[in-house]
Amino acid sequence: MARALTAERLECENATFHGTGGVSACNRDHGFRPAFLDTETGTIYLSCNRSGQPAPFHRLDGLPEELISERDDRGRVIAVRQRVVSGFERDGCFYTREQAACFVVPPTPRQGS
Repeated sequence: MARALTAERLECENATFHGTGGVSACNRDHGFRPAFLDTETGTIYLSCNRSGQPAPFHRLDGLPEELISERDDRGRVIAVRQRVVSGFERDGCFYTREQAACFVVPPTPRQGS
């Protein structure tokens, strides 16, 4: 069964893809922007701050209300619906973290350098 997407899960995903194109810091220069995909509708949502401004990393607070499943006592988003996955948008297409990591392959060190 799929788990709801939470801030903790985003942290785990970042740890899993650390140093690869599966994180914003490593793929930004390739035109990738942190985003979420509603797998039910196919809609891509760019990651945004609460104010609606684009965020440089994955933020749950900027997602539309219909995707939010749980808030804390301060009103902050702590979980979104299970149908939402994190990834990246590039040129209008959604890429999973795995796909972005494969797309952005770090250069291999050259022998003798």
